[in-house]
Amino acid sequence: MDDYQLLIERAVTRANTVALVGGLDSGKTTTALRMIRAALEHGRTTAFLDVDLGQKSVGPPATVGMKLVRSAADLEPAVLAVADSIYFVGATSPQGHLLPVVAGAASLLARAREAGAEFVVVDTSGLVSGVYGQILKYHKVDLLRPELVIGLKRGGELDPILGILNRFFATDVAALPVHPEVVPTSVEQRAANREEAMRRYFAEPLQRYRVKPTVFMPALPALFELEELDRLLVGLSDGAGSTIGMGYLEHSADEGVLRLISPVAEAPKALRLGSVRLDEAFRAKRVDLRNLFGTD
Repeated sequence: MDDYQLLIERAVTRANTVALVGGLDSGKTTTALRMIRAALEHGRTTAFLDVDLGQKSVGPPATVGMKLVRSAADLEPAVLAVADSIYFVGATSPQGHLLPVVAGAASLLARAREAGAEFVVVDTSGLVSGVYGQILKYHKVDLLRPELVIGLKRGGELDPILGILNRFFATDVAALPVHPEVVPTSVEQRAANREEAMRRYFAEPLQRYRVKPTVFMPALPALFELEELDRLLVGLSDGAGSTIGMGYLEHSADEGVLRLISPVAEAPKALRLGSVRLDEAFRAKRVDLRNLFGTD
């Protein structure tokens, strides 16, 4: 039995929440899926919490996604991609969005527990370098309190983060080298994966709702030009604290009307503005809401 399998057995027999930490192309998702399969074999009710915003296994890009896994069939990519719950972050990178990423992870972990998940695997983003990587992982562990954190490392890249987690928390921290069979993904392929995931999410049939300018968070400034919101990604709220899906805004210059385009059949109660504008090919361009609003 190799080191990976030994650690997986340890995780599924001793822990209730396991967080995977590693840089880009470190094999976190592959390890998460192996762990979930092992948990199913041990008869444990399991959930996959996908906190990576760009390269998604569960839910669409720009969200945190949670999937309850009741059988191996739920791990088929097309099935796994359909989340049971999502939390809208509105960006495809955690940089500049640490608070909603951490809040989303904590919110969906609570939902997984409410749904009966005994064992939850948390697949985190590849942001591990510098101050922001350390702050993000620190607060994520602080809120989720996993019994085990597994670092998949190349050289000493994870040493600062794993050292911080060891010093500040009672959680068990283990490290393994990135598996030699892990295949790197190019920047271009990552972008193509995001675009394809967005296109799938916004496949027909789509709903079109007329939108009032008073339904947004953050609130629009006085005299704000609605055309500035054209193609901006938004999260749909049910008015009770949950995200029911995503959409994008469409501004009609002829009518002066703002519409929401979304695959979600249920009309939302409110909309959260994202920091991404989608072009016609569903390529995402980052938007700074502070600059857009002309405020601090």
